[in-house]
Amino acid sequence: MQRLVPDPKRKNVLVPDGVEIRIEDLSISFPDQNGTKSIDALTNVNLEIKQGEFVSLVGPSGCGKTTMLRAIADLQKPTAGSITVRGQSPHDIRLQKKFGIVFQSPVLFDWRTVRRNVCMPMEVQGIPKPRRTKTVTEMLEMVGLTKFGHHYPNQLSGGMQQRVGIARALAIKPEILLMDEPFSALDEFTKEKLHEDLLKIWHKTNKTIVFVTHNISEAVFLSDRIVVLSPHPGRVSAIVDVNLQRPRPLSVKETPEFVALVSKVRNSFEEM
Repeated sequence: MQRLVPDPKRKNVLVPDGVEIRIEDLSISFPDQNGTKSIDALTNVNLEIKQGEFVSLVGPSGCGKTTMLRAIADLQKPTAGSITVRGQSPHDIRLQKKFGIVFQSPVLFDWRTVRRNVCMPMEVQGIPKPRRTKTVTEMLEMVGLTKFGHHYPNQLSGGMQQRVGIARALAIKPEILLMDEPFSALDEFTKEKLHEDLLKIWHKTNKTIVFVTHNISEAVFLSDRIVVLSPHPGRVSAIVDVNLQRPRPLSVKETPEFVALVSKVRNSFEEM
């Protein structure tokens, strides 16, 4: 039996020791185009994600990676089973603004400067202007965009735009960062730089990160654990521990250990 401990950030709340997110027997179905039958996206998924852990979800297209992420974020309701976050429902956690979400496209507002894009969620929350200004400055420094605060999105490269999206997600001080293939549209050089930057941010902030990707090498480089989902309907086919040292320089990709882990994840697909 797991020991329950009080959450120091919330009075009178007990959460499973060390477990940030618990998914139990999760199934999600969608109606087909005619509405005559349901299509199973996920079936009987069970998973625990620890506080401060970096977990990647990988699998072929249509296996339910993004659907699972959306369910954690309270953007998709389960058909069956349950998800708890720090012992509470995803809906409660979302209302407390404890999720930061980064999508494949940063979805920036063209008429707002970089600073005002990062500031927007804090404006919605009614956070006082002096605190907003301070936080925006801190976030832009963290993602390396201090000199670009007064630029507009169309003046930035794709990688820089994605940095703005990450800064905006972190500005509300979330406890959990949910990332849906945020680097998939970028070139390899930009992607590698953002990988290093993301790991530095993660190390500095100690966020729990759930990261969706179809890139096995990316998942191995970033993650503590990799959750492999089976083809449609999605099920947990394998969980691979990534026991590579941290911090991880890009040169780790050339080591036999890294190559072996990439092969292990790839073989788990082939076994399906």
